[in-house]
Amino acid sequence: MDAICAISTAFGTGGIAVIRVSGEGSIAIVDTLFKGRTRLCDAKGGSVHFGRIVAPQSPKEGEVLDEVLCSVFRAPHSFTGEDTVEIACHGSLFIQQELVRWLIDAGCRAAEPGEFTRRAFLNGKMDLTQAEAVADLIAAQSKAEKDLALSQLRGSVSTELAALRERLLHFTSLIELELDFADHEELEFADRGELKDLAAEIEGKLGALLASFRTGNAIRNGIPVAIIGAPNVGKSTLLNALVGEQRAIVSDIQGTTRDTIEDTVILDGILFRIIDTAGLRETSDTIEQMGVERSLQAAEKAQIILSVSDGNAPQPEDMALKGTVIRVVNKCDTGVQGEGIRISAKNGEIEPLKQEMVRIAKEGMQSSAVMLSNARHYEAITRAHKAIERVQEGLRDGLSGELLAMDLQDCLAAIGEVTGQITNAEVLSNIFSKFCIGK
Repeated sequence: MDAICAISTAFGTGGIAVIRVSGEGSIAIVDTLFKGRTRLCDAKGGSVHFGRIVAPQSPKEGEVLDEVLCSVFRAPHSFTGEDTVEIACHGSLFIQQELVRWLIDAGCRAAEPGEFTRRAFLNGKMDLTQAEAVADLIAAQSKAEKDLALSQLRGSVSTELAALRERLLHFTSLIELELDFADHEELEFADRGELKDLAAEIEGKLGALLASFRTGNAIRNGIPVAIIGAPNVGKSTLLNALVGEQRAIVSDIQGTTRDTIEDTVILDGILFRIIDTAGLRETSDTIEQMGVERSLQAAEKAQIILSVSDGNAPQPEDMALKGTVIRVVNKCDTGVQGEGIRISAKNGEIEPLKQEMVRIAKEGMQSSAVMLSNARHYEAITRAHKAIERVQEGLRDGLSGELLAMDLQDCLAAIGEVTGQITNAEVLSNIFSKFCIGK
């Protein structure tokens, strides 16, 4: 592949910046600009060299741009699987942009968004789930999100799916072999009993992966936490105490909060998305009614619900909630009584509540060793799950091998789309176009 170059560090001025060059002739191209004790073309892979970047031709021939460190990686032992040079220069925006311009003049092409990672995928250095995990790792805002992305980068999802696909492929091959001997109906290469057991096992594992998406997606985007309760129980004060700033208006007037207010906080390395809601009560105010409806919708979607009372107003009892409910008794500094975690949001005495939120979040994370967090993966695994369910139905109904083979192929194709064993240029372009340039 042709040589490409781009700034790999974040945009802006800093102590250093890294310009990455990869592809055919990349080492020789950088060598035309680099002046050091060792020619880069003669350098060993995995070595670092100090020198200067010097203009090779007029009108600036001999002009020194910067002193740099060049790290040389030789194929296939590099991120992309190609010959690669990473140039660490000073972080001046002028130096960065001028160096990229000089590299392009020397024969490089400006890299497209995600092109380095795309080349790593195409050269077999990683599968598609790992490539997507690179972007997630870069964008991680919390320790939990970082850990999840790192797990996927190390192949947690792809290893699980590869094992399922390999076993399924074996049976699919046997059934298709039967079709080649269709004239001999008595021949049965694929044991239907074993296939039935395998289909049940795969259906269970795919179902578990689908169930993990809710937690994985929450880790990636923040675990949604809805604060609900009657007016004036201190919901907005609790939001402010959790996020550490005056995010919501606090007033003694009932119905002050008319809409949901949202902010985020990181507790013990976990990102929580806190949603303050309008007080739940009967009201003739049209705007407030809309706020109450949105409160109920937020509670239905939340994974953790903080049901707040102040010892006087009752906690909601008749709501069908999917998330884990934590009963919170606020204003304990005034001597109120009630069942639940006792706090004083006004005085910032909420540590027991924070600990319980973290405990519940970690409990959910530990329920699944492998988690989906990517919507593309979820959609493909959903199709695979439906296909394997059709296989199970077909086995129960005694369908022919030809029909079973079609559903097995559908399942294999959907799993293959996740890891990139089956893909197309449009899908790849859509995925890697979302990456930053230089990665």
